[in-house]
Amino acid sequence: MSSAFSSAQYIPPDSIFEVTQRFLLDTDPCKVNVGAGAYRDENAKPWILPSVKMARELLGECGHEYLPICGLKTFRDAAVELALHGTRAFEEKRVAYCQSLSGTGALLLAGLALKKANSSFRNVLITEPTWSNHELLFTSIGFQVQRLPYYKAGAFSFESYMKVLKAADDHSVVILHSCAHNPTGCDPSQEEWKAIATVIKEKSMFPIFDSAYLGFNSGSVDEDAWAIRYFVEDLSLETAICLSFAKSMGLYGERIGLVAFVTDSPDMAATIDSILANQQRATVSTPPVHGAQIAAAVLNTPEIRKQWKEDLITMSSRIRVMRQKLYEGLIQLNTPGDWSHIVKQSGMFGYTGISPAQIKYLEDKYHIYMADTSRISIAGLNESNIEYFAKSLDDAVRTIN
Repeated sequence: MSSAFSSAQYIPPDSIFEVTQRFLLDTDPCKVNVGAGAYRDENAKPWILPSVKMARELLGECGHEYLPICGLKTFRDAAVELALHGTRAFEEKRVAYCQSLSGTGALLLAGLALKKANSSFRNVLITEPTWSNHELLFTSIGFQVQRLPYYKAGAFSFESYMKVLKAADDHSVVILHSCAHNPTGCDPSQEEWKAIATVIKEKSMFPIFDSAYLGFNSGSVDEDAWAIRYFVEDLSLETAICLSFAKSMGLYGERIGLVAFVTDSPDMAATIDSILANQQRATVSTPPVHGAQIAAAVLNTPEIRKQWKEDLITMSSRIRVMRQKLYEGLIQLNTPGDWSHIVKQSGMFGYTGISPAQIKYLEDKYHIYMADTSRISIAGLNESNIEYFAKSLDDAVRTIN
């Protein structure tokens, strides 16, 4: 009798998680991990934010009961206020929202809710390159995924992006990175955002903002949410916002996120709320409690929220310093090529543009681990390894052509 799985095909493991596994198995004392998308302090250690420590002390024993299907209300209300305060949509209660399993879960709920609410949405437009999970997630729930060219010669390729966006089908879903584009670190200017928004509105497309880095990018949530507010407030567009508190609060393992749909009326928001609850029940039933309580305490306690704002500045500032030092190190070494894109990019990641062969050389010879796209996590660099990294990169560029 043949196996029930005889026609199954092996699926290669996720490349980013594989990089981390190889790094953990490496015993070399000089090893460097710039593959993982997680903040590290100046000692290359995970950093528990002071604001999160304060929240945990405030909470004490939290209990282990189920949350409601849509999550912890004090967290949900505070997260929506964080992203959309000052907008008419927020004040008029035209926003439907649901706690999610971090940013990935928010995107999943957004996709499932769109399918349930409007079956005419078939195509999802993502950038090329983009976060590797975008294509996997949306194809897994039945969307056709198409790519918009995004990056060229160390910068956002605005003309190429707009050309393909204008040629795309009307009523497509468009995935937009609110800030700190993953993996390139290249964001549209405000004028470019306005042009993108105009096309989306003219073609009746539906925008989904993947917002994993609000506050983490610049140190200011409001600055990082500019594009969201422009779409929602200035153009009155219906949209979805997918929030994650993994990066901005360091709550990686707690899986705390939120999806919010801006609609055209309070009645429509109530309808979308019901759909979100239905899809949440069908997938995870109820979301995690402990991380939501931590995030709610951070956002709702004035003293802790003030500390969190300082924590955001600490993280974003250290990353900017490391960007500058990497650039200066490569300049001092006269490393072949133009490396100015390193300091023009923003957010956690830097897109180096080196080849797969150079990436392999860095891992084999110098025990430096990065994504096969050449994306590096700037947060993985610090005063102790920045010179080693720069010299290793210089050697790879000179040796491997």
